[in-house]
Amino acid sequence: MELTPAPLARRFGALLIDWLLCLLIAGAIADPVREPWIAPGILVVEYALFLGFFGQTVGMKLMRIRVVSIVTGGVIGVPRALLRGIVLLPLVTALILDRQQRGLHDKAAGSIVVPTEPTPQ
Repeated sequence: MELTPAPLARRFGALLIDWLLCLLIAGAIADPVREPWIAPGILVVEYALFLGFFGQTVGMKLMRIRVVSIVTGGVIGVPRALLRGIVLLPLVTALILDRQQRGLHDKAAGSIVVPTEPTPQ
């Protein structure tokens, strides 16, 4: 199965949107300055649930991309999405890309980020 990776600009935009939403939620729950683990924790939970069940987060939906299994093209499930979120936390793992533009977090989870609309031929 040949999957075309989503453009990096869309992927970065989706991550930025998701991070801002996590900061807003963390700010409503507690003071993120005093408890800095809250926003990253929310991001990991968001990834685990949204990617695990739906294949995309709110930011990914807005940027028209999704995360799929590199093997089946379907959703990756909660355990793999949780692993992907945890490995993404250092952020440098997203910057180390292979030829398929998959970061270390995608390689660990066996996933790839693809556009939701068909690519023009």
